[in-house]
Amino acid sequence: MLGIVLLGWAVGHLFQSARPIGRDVGDNPVARSLLLDRQGPSSGATDSTLTLVLFTDYQCPACRLAAPAMEAAVASDGHVRILYRDWPIFGPASERAARLALAADRQGIYPPLHRLLMGERRPLDDRVLAEAVVAAGGDWDRVQADLRRYDAAITAQLGRTLDAARRLGLAGTPSYLVGPLLVEGAMDEAGFRRAFAAARDAIASVPGSTGTR
Repeated sequence: MLGIVLLGWAVGHLFQSARPIGRDVGDNPVARSLLLDRQGPSSGATDSTLTLVLFTDYQCPACRLAAPAMEAAVASDGHVRILYRDWPIFGPASERAARLALAADRQGIYPPLHRLLMGERRPLDDRVLAEAVVAAGGDWDRVQADLRRYDAAITAQLGRTLDAARRLGLAGTPSYLVGPLLVEGAMDEAGFRRAFAAARDAIASVPGSTGTR
């Protein structure tokens, strides 16, 4: 039932282009903490002027549809840093994939693995996951070992993401914290560009503020 509700929510919010972009949560301590947290997987510009926190699930249809648009907008901008926050809400297969991706981050292959899994249309069983790890340049046996070795740390990381999502009042995936703006639901490339511009405007409107505002 939860999956059906979340899927309906995601489809209903897919590619929202006519509405104002997001809501300003720059003064929310949870949002500020997320934007400053560098402990999880990340990619993009190291000298970024804007941080994007992505709440995502590998089995979320809207996440998969929006992923290429997000990547294209980030690449075109050139000054956005992505912080990935796995929020596996579509069942056991989602949690298995999320845990594996976080274990694979120990090999430094999270971003390419994330892209491969977002583009995968087959069920995410271990055969498919193993193929993706190898294609991303990783070692499957080491991932299995790291899953066991870092089980407690991975569980804690997923727990922190779940807690942050609940405290922000998120309804589901995908959700994006773009600087101080919280955007729920998938966007197309133009939508991401609008969000980047709106976030920078919100940051600039506060004297002395930074990308965490």
